[in-house]
Amino acid sequence: MKKKLPIDITKVPPEDMVKYEMAKELGLYDQVIEKGWGSLSARQTGKIGGMIAGKKRKKAQTDAADEASVEP
Repeated sequence: MKKKLPIDITKVPPEDMVKYEMAKELGLYDQVIEKGWGSLSARQTGKIGGMIAGKKRKKAQTDAADEASVEP
């Protein structure tokens, strides 16, 4: 079995940084960095996924409201 090395956050693509931000909010960041995403439980990863979905939904609503307020 290959030993997992800690994650190098400097090599994470910008589009994946939101996952790490959510992990920080939940207090799971250090665990993810040291042991990888596979060390989290299904409940923990589901919580992160739910937070990301909520954030995307909120941004879409804000974008739609901004678009509606800028009438030609």
